[in-house]
Amino acid sequence: MTRQSYLFTSESVSEGHPDKVCDRISDAIVDTYLAVDPDSRVAVETLTTTNKVVLAGEVRCAGSVTKETLIAAARRAIKDIGYEQDGFHHATADIECLVHEQSVDIAQGVDADGDKEKDEGAGDQGIMFGYACRETDVLMPAPIHYSHKILQNMAKARHDGSCPEFGPDAKSQVTLAYENGVPVRATSVVVSTQHSEGTDQAVLREKVRGFIEGVLPEGWMCPDEELYVNPTGRFVIGGPDGDAGLTGRKIIVDTYGGAAPHGGGAFSGKDSTKVDRSAAYASRYLAKNIVAAELANKCTLQLSYAIGVSKPLSIYVDLHGTGNVDESKLETVLMEVMDLSPRGIREHLALTKPIFERTAAYGHFGRTPDADGGFSWERTDLVDQLKSAIS
Repeated sequence: MTRQSYLFTSESVSEGHPDKVCDRISDAIVDTYLAVDPDSRVAVETLTTTNKVVLAGEVRCAGSVTKETLIAAARRAIKDIGYEQDGFHHATADIECLVHEQSVDIAQGVDADGDKEKDEGAGDQGIMFGYACRETDVLMPAPIHYSHKILQNMAKARHDGSCPEFGPDAKSQVTLAYENGVPVRATSVVVSTQHSEGTDQAVLREKVRGFIEGVLPEGWMCPDEELYVNPTGRFVIGGPDGDAGLTGRKIIVDTYGGAAPHGGGAFSGKDSTKVDRSAAYASRYLAKNIVAAELANKCTLQLSYAIGVSKPLSIYVDLHGTGNVDESKLETVLMEVMDLSPRGIREHLALTKPIFERTAAYGHFGRTPDADGGFSWERTDLVDQLKSAIS
């Protein structure tokens, strides 16, 4: 029997967290290539440490993108985040670019040999999960949703100058109490934020409290003794100067905060032939549309792929006992309403556009679709089709 009363916790990290700096740079490079050639193949990793950035990976692009262009993209990303401290500065950081051409062995399994009618194979094997639930209006689990929102609002205040004492690096953690399977209040909240030298911690605590109260529903605020703001007492040295960062180390932050399974593949730095990214987006898209169509209150969906094979090897749907449709029938219907080959996903969600840098912080899911096609996987435009197909 599923537990109905429990505590559940999720964390988020800000755009200035060392790992998120790397995700941002890697996705800036993806967008740089896609802006030149929508069919670019990109798999780029970033390492950061004290005033040092290393770019590595493999790419293929029909146009010309120089190493100087990639280095400039990295500097711009660092500047946009707001790093201008002695140990990590967009203007002075030593940026080393080791990006090279894609392996022909990988290319031959993925490419359609110029045949636009031939399906392309998946860029790798793997399993991908999507999830949606009714805990929030964006159909995301509440703990990760509120964790993201706290840091997003703090970052906005830092960027607009209303909270200049905030630094780029920050983390949040929200624990919610569930009763009858529904979140009802926060029992504890943790926020650690980088700050300027000499900042009064008591004043900082009250400022952070305001952001938390502004995000949580009315009456949900945790007890004062369970509010932890900079529990170590000081957080001046932050970002890559305080800890090394790597692309792809925050996969649970990027997805559902631990409320759903994860296939293990990271997103940032990869073009959409990599099913780690595109099929995870498609899984979220389908799960969200299932819940939005009121076919269930909660949905977990899994897809699996093999390198060089275009069709998914399996599709699995779990409605957690909340559905009003047969799950096996729904699995068949989903294959009918969307082409789940790598090319089909890319075309349906328009994933060849330079739209990925904006995904690098505050979650890839639960976001608002942009007019230019960003976050297309958050649309609910399959609702009518699903209702019709399942009836």
